Amino acid sequence: MSRYTGPRLKKCRALDADLPGLTRKRRKRTYPPGQHGNNFRRKVSDYGRRLTEKQKIRFNYGLGEKQLRRLVSDARRSQLSTGDKLMELLERRLDNVVFRAGFAPTIPAARQLVNHGHFQVNGRKVDIASYRVRIGEVISLKEKSQNLECVVVSMENPSLMSPDWLDLNRNQRTATVSSLPTIESVPFPLDIQLIVEYYARLL
Repeated sequence: MSRYTGPRLKKCRALDADLPGLTRKRRKRTYPPGQHGNNFRRKVSDYGRRLTEKQKIRFNYGLGEKQLRRLVSDARRSQLSTGDKLMELLERRLDNVVFRAGFAPTIPAARQLVNHGHFQVNGRKVDIASYRVRIGEVISLKEKSQNLECVVVSMENPSLMSPDWLDLNRNQRTATVSSLPTIESVPFPLDIQLIVEYYARLL
């Protein structure tokens, strides 16, 4: 399944959740999209609830289905609970760190900045959005990218507060990973157990 490039707010309405990584916009209409969205309420099955929770993280973090399955497989091999480890791995992605630090308004925008080589990790250029940051690593902008308009605007009006596991230096425009993220760091409501149950039948 390819990366989603369609209407973002419509997807948030369909999933009944504001996904800050997907779009800065917030839902004004809380009912599902479509001609009958405000009047028609279909009974949701157990599978439907699991699928909805899975789709939340897939669209918020901008992953393909194969990528997400690999992360779930990695999480299952961990000594931590599968759900907690999965969200830790998702939050540690470099594109997400760039977004959570306020350098970009959304994760798709952060991914583009990373892919174009604007960011460094411990002084070395990293242009792989899926790179997993580790404790103590410093994420910074290249010198020539310090005054990119999109970065300046985003830092003046960040989408979210900087999480506790990142130490942000706005003057130097750096972010240091002070600890590993936890499931409490996820900036939208999520039932992680339903996601674990969804993949339990597939892996």
